Amino acid sequence: MAIRALGTGHDNESSRRQVPEESVKTFADRRKYSPKEDRILIGAWLNTSKDPLVGNEQRAVAFWKRIVDYYNASPQLVGEVPREVTSCKQRGSRINHEVSRFTGCYNQALREQRSGQNDDDVIKVAYDIFFTKYDTKFTLDHCWRELRHEQNPYRKGPEVILNDTAKEDSTS
Repeated sequence: MAIRALGTGHDNESSRRQVPEESVKTFADRRKYSPKEDRILIGAWLNTSKDPLVGNEQRAVAFWKRIVDYYNASPQLVGEVPREVTSCKQRGSRINHEVSRFTGCYNQALREQRSGQNDDDVIKVAYDIFFTKYDTKFTLDHCWRELRHEQNPYRKGPEVILNDTAKEDSTS
């Protein structure tokens, strides 16, 4: 087994940490989420958070473990390498952040809606607002469409917090 030394650039052996090479992950090693995987993650979050027996009155660690178990058990992901809690939690946070930002742009476009404009027109205006405001294109349309009709009791508008809605684990 090859060992790769990670350190501060000094030759001093005590300042280095020995890490097996196969355990070192690079940015290129990470798999991107496909739109299908995003939808499955959102579904797992929604089903877990709406579970009447548990709801979101569980610790964040247990909450995300249940989401990941549900996600990895999806028959649509047969043959895929299972995702880890950290990966799903980070992706959920990213989805929440971007969808919340786009929802704000969509709500602004709704307020500015003119007579004769349909929902597609409003969405196009929301894309323009998003690009103007954040200098980047909104790329999680598939997530927004999954979440847009979900109501979050803490906010107005079609937003869902796909983040640590469960109580924080006080032992961490």
